[in-house]
Amino acid sequence: MTKFKIKKMTHENVDDVLQIEEMCYGEHHWSRESFLTELSNKISSYRCILTETGKCVGYMGIWKIMDEAHITNLSVHPHYQNKKLAHVLLLSSIDECYKNKIKYITLEVRVSNSKAIHLYKKFGFKSLGVRKKYYQDNNEDALIMWSENIFNKKYKDLYDRIGKELTKNNDDK
Repeated sequence: MTKFKIKKMTHENVDDVLQIEEMCYGEHHWSRESFLTELSNKISSYRCILTETGKCVGYMGIWKIMDEAHITNLSVHPHYQNKKLAHVLLLSSIDECYKNKIKYITLEVRVSNSKAIHLYKKFGFKSLGVRKKYYQDNNEDALIMWSENIFNKKYKDLYDRIGKELTKNNDDK
């Protein structure tokens, strides 16, 4: 079984990230310049999930603003999807929020992206509105999703349970 590890995204990962972007989003993806800018942005934090050979097969970005985090993107290479790597990336970013005393997490997601919506709901996010015609490539609406206060016991219990499930599933393989 392939082992994966999470690390902070660096300039060396951008080519892999761009390949994932293109495979997942076609011609309407973030540019190299956008990712390079994010790597030097003081409020942003980007993580990659790497194979044993060091290839980035997934990434996630957040902006940390006061006591809120905004998920900017979360993508996994199509050949590595359905292996719970998005779960691992999301857990890792939520862990960073705990360490930085960030209480709430928000994001926008395409209304048609049922897999992502399911993932975020599993992590306790709720849809609190819609941004009409948010996506410029096709004017698709975006769901605005929020977590509750992640320091609440109910949320912490959910976070712990998902982490234990992932660890158990990994140990079973």
